[in-house]
Amino acid sequence: MKLYHWVLDTIRVDKASTFLKQGPFALAFLGAVLIVMVSPNIDFTVWPAALLGMWGVLVATALAAVISYQPTLVRLAILVPVLDLVALSAFRAGTGGNLSPFSSLIILPVIWIAAEPGRRYIIIAGVGTAIALTDILGFSPAATSGDLLRSIFAPIVFAIGAAIVNEVSRQGRVQVESVRRLAEERESMLRGAEDYTKRLRENEAQLRAADKLTRSVLDAVTEQSVVGTDVTGSIDVWNPGAERMLGLTAAEAQRKRFIYDFHVAAELDERSRELNYPPGETVLTPGFSALVESARLGTPEVRQWTYVRADGLQLAVEVAVTRRVNDFGETAGYLFVATDVTQALEVSRLKDEFVGLISHELRTPLSSILGYLELMRDDADDPLSEEQMMYLGIAERNAHRLLRLMGDLLFTAQVGANSFNIERSEVDVAPVVLASIESANPVAVAQGVTIVAEVDDDFALVSGDPTRIGQAIDNLLSNAIKFTPRGGNVTVAVSCDGSDIVVRLTDTGMGIPANELDQLFSRFFRASTATRAAVPGVGLGLTITKAIIDAHGGSLDVESEVGVGTTFIVRLPKVTAAVEPA
Repeated sequence: MKLYHWVLDTIRVDKASTFLKQGPFALAFLGAVLIVMVSPNIDFTVWPAALLGMWGVLVATALAAVISYQPTLVRLAILVPVLDLVALSAFRAGTGGNLSPFSSLIILPVIWIAAEPGRRYIIIAGVGTAIALTDILGFSPAATSGDLLRSIFAPIVFAIGAAIVNEVSRQGRVQVESVRRLAEERESMLRGAEDYTKRLRENEAQLRAADKLTRSVLDAVTEQSVVGTDVTGSIDVWNPGAERMLGLTAAEAQRKRFIYDFHVAAELDERSRELNYPPGETVLTPGFSALVESARLGTPEVRQWTYVRADGLQLAVEVAVTRRVNDFGETAGYLFVATDVTQALEVSRLKDEFVGLISHELRTPLSSILGYLELMRDDADDPLSEEQMMYLGIAERNAHRLLRLMGDLLFTAQVGANSFNIERSEVDVAPVVLASIESANPVAVAQGVTIVAEVDDDFALVSGDPTRIGQAIDNLLSNAIKFTPRGGNVTVAVSCDGSDIVVRLTDTGMGIPANELDQLFSRFFRASTATRAAVPGVGLGLTITKAIIDAHGGSLDVESEVGVGTTFIVRLPKVTAAVEPA
């Protein structure tokens, strides 16, 4: 098998094996031997020299075969044409010497040597020619002056020819190398183009899949209106939810209508005034900036608007506006996701009306009940027994509890109807907090809870209603005591933090689960830890407290860990830092 592959390798022209280069000379030399043997005019004049020449060519050919079979010996390849020239010198001496007709065979090994890379091979070719044309083994008679002249002149001519061949060969190699590099570059570019084409196909398939998925998702959203626009407000995305909500098909809306066509003009003008735009003038298309200004500046916005259907019917909607960007991060348009809240607003309104009505209707009989209970307690003509006074006290406490509950319900109804007002004045928060602590202290002592007050000496003035602020602190303090087990602590700290007055209430109670913190200020919501511990309450105190703090331009935050405790943080904007009197 190895021999088979060697034969295949030796006949491959592109590999230019040593055996392949030796082949033409060996065949020509064999032809010369046959000519001598069959020609009556040519004879072996010196048999030993001719025989030595034939053996020399045979050895050179065998060496070429070995080198071709074993590429690691390629450095010895130059010996093959040199042996050919030595063998040819002997063969010429054996076939007539200077009169031998086979001197022309010199050209083949000379060309081989001259074609090798490097200028030194020109000298080797010239010296080799001199060897081939000279009887270095002494088989021929003494050379004449003509022979000497020929042995000097011919090598020079061959050396010149070798120089030409060497240069042509070098240029050929340079061109072949350039072609090879060019072919490799083209092959590399072709592979790169194929890879790029493959990636383009894959990306195209992914884009098609993503587009199909996006369209499927948009088509599946039927309860929300999803509308996409370009930077001018022209609609280019219109899902089935938008078709159902606004009464137009995608064909009727896309590239034919603008998003602000479905809004009430008065609302857009009012929003423009909030943004300090002159009437009818906006940064973008008129009426469009009112919708997208926050999103344009990088902040997604959720806001209530009124949509106007194609048939003129108006819908109350909550619209989330986000910015669409291109591959370069530039604004390409906007996305409007709207939810119809008409029914929810109506239900909320009816609920607030119902709560207000029931609370108002209950307050009158409760006030009457409390009045008669007080008359019974104070009746000197017919005094009650001790047992009757105990029963009367229970009835009064529960009546007062119901009255407070009615007050809370009425307050939340006012908040929901935006009819909650506060009477502002400059209020020192510290005394308000201390008063709340003093009021709550008896309850705390009864439950075995210690209240710790940490109030700065500096005046902490805010603009607000002292009664409402006290109500908010009372609610938070009451909750802290209620949810703290016996032996626990409640710490109330008042401090100044920059432009804010901060009231921090920290308890060591049962805590609130992290996943319930965002619902804590919702009406009637109670934490799971409170319901499991059967702590009484209806879930209105924190709602009222947050409404009071918000009405004062402040904020109410909460931090909690189950089993560790809860901290409520009230921030109120400071009006001034009064100087303590001397």
